[in-house]
Amino acid sequence: MISPTQYPTPETPSFQPLYQQIKGLLTQRLETREWRPGQAIPSEQDLAAQFSVSQGTVRKAIDELADENIVVRRQGKGTFVATHTETKSSMFRFLRMRRNDGHDEYPASELIDVRRSRATADVGRSLDLKAGEAILILRRLLRYSGEPTVLDEITLPAAMFKGLTKERVDAHEGSMYGFFETEFGVRMLRAEEQVKAVTADPTTAEALRVGMGSPLLCVERITYTYANKPVEFRRGLCTTRSHHYANTLS
Repeated sequence: MISPTQYPTPETPSFQPLYQQIKGLLTQRLETREWRPGQAIPSEQDLAAQFSVSQGTVRKAIDELADENIVVRRQGKGTFVATHTETKSSMFRFLRMRRNDGHDEYPASELIDVRRSRATADVGRSLDLKAGEAILILRRLLRYSGEPTVLDEITLPAAMFKGLTKERVDAHEGSMYGFFETEFGVRMLRAEEQVKAVTADPTTAEALRVGMGSPLLCVERITYTYANKPVEFRRGLCTTRSHHYANTLS
């Protein structure tokens, strides 16, 4: 059985099935960055020996992590910590704006600015911070086929993203979540969103090239990393001239 002197007990009831306990231990090791995005984790056989459990128990735990896009299996190579650039589907996992003609298109991103600020009470509740704690606010414009479509405001806990500057973001080739992952070791695992209708204020109207007061979609997102820790609050203002918000329910 698992030795409590070797591995910390996950913050879950001890009556959980054994494979769930193993899953919790593996998640803890991912959380502490023992294995970084893109890195191989030990084989099922090695993990079974480490935890003194059967290989089938480890396999079941890893199956659940794979189903949650936390790890990815590669035939004949092993199991790896998933990344935001793993596959085309992962690239679009958090990207909900789609062209009305049904074609997938990854947008061009233009970072407008990065500034430091202090968390308001509302932002603090969203990111589990105290009011007044340091935050970073990134504003960027997403263009589809050259047309400005989404104006994003991304708020992050400054303590987790030390050294983040506009220059570092601009130098990165790839998605914003890929940047957070490779540069800061922060992997976005899941998100909760709210969508509502708003009208364009003067600043947004100018950025998105719409008339002031034009209807827009407002998508507010809280994104979580390991242990359900919130690490991003995002507010996106979106035009629907040639795009729509898409979601798949299962």
